[in-house]
Amino acid sequence: MTTGATSENNARPLLYWVLQQHPDTPKTRAKQWILAGRVSVGGVIIRKPHHLLPEPGDTLELLGRTAGTLDCGSGWEIHPRVSLLYLDSSLAIVNKGPGLISVPAPDCKLSALSILADFLAGRLKARVRAVAAKSLPPVYRHLQPLPVHRLDQYTSGVFCIAMNPTARQHLINQLKAHTMKRQYVAFVEGRPIAPKGTWRQWVRLSDDEMRQHILSETQARSSKSEAREAITHFEVIDEYSLAGGVGFVAKLRVSLETGRKHQIRVQAANAGLPLIGDRTYHPKYREDAQSGRLIAFPRQALHAETLTLEHPEHPGKLMTWKAELPKDLRQLEASLRTRQPPVGHPDRG
Repeated sequence: MTTGATSENNARPLLYWVLQQHPDTPKTRAKQWILAGRVSVGGVIIRKPHHLLPEPGDTLELLGRTAGTLDCGSGWEIHPRVSLLYLDSSLAIVNKGPGLISVPAPDCKLSALSILADFLAGRLKARVRAVAAKSLPPVYRHLQPLPVHRLDQYTSGVFCIAMNPTARQHLINQLKAHTMKRQYVAFVEGRPIAPKGTWRQWVRLSDDEMRQHILSETQARSSKSEAREAITHFEVIDEYSLAGGVGFVAKLRVSLETGRKHQIRVQAANAGLPLIGDRTYHPKYREDAQSGRLIAFPRQALHAETLTLEHPEHPGKLMTWKAELPKDLRQLEASLRTRQPPVGHPDRG
């Protein structure tokens, strides 16, 4: 494409040529079209209204209102506990911090999904000054975030949010077909008997939906059972011996084949490898547990590290995102390496 030098007699700003082609359009709206990436010349999107070029003729095209891909670099921090890793008209990928729920709940409206909605609507700005100074193209404000899956409140890491109903169904279908790949990092108390393996059990959610229970196959096959199969693959990344020879902590990479609530947590505990800090499935951290030596950590030591999925609008196109360990898990790992993890009582915080 010829961009047009300033010495050429007919070189004019892109905004001029857009207004020539759409004379009834207000100048402000035409400028918004350009900034939103809706104007292309010769197949190339130009986002600078004052970009000089010769008369484009038929090569100037006004694109539809579909949002392109937003370049988030290493992540836009839009909230102390939410970073935006990727956004287009089909999906958003966010990195959620611990302590925040993924989607709104009856007793808690603030969530990663609601924060993203506020950001798209212009009610929130990115927290980094250089990013906050950039205006989010108006076309993104028409997007409506929709839930696909979720992370537990105290689990950190990466997960996806749909931007329209069609994309949401496509992503949910990937979950059901087990083609969406999710890998976690977990710090567990104990030492696995093998460097890698698979946990395969039947689980049933309690009536209050607060806890999973492992069932035998006989119980699961009962006609009255509401059990669902849970399959998790694990691999040992590292092992740490605790000071005084009182035990071990293992760092695992865990891959979900199915995606049941609390799946990793309940299966790890069932294998004799409860997660550090888990107040539900690790007996040392329960409120009624006798005080004693345990690694003081305010949440389950679980992080959703990578997510791989097929883009809803591009069949066969696999995309992967990775969220590095958050500060609290990096600090925990550093203390384990020096054999000096903090010791405390089973209260959170």
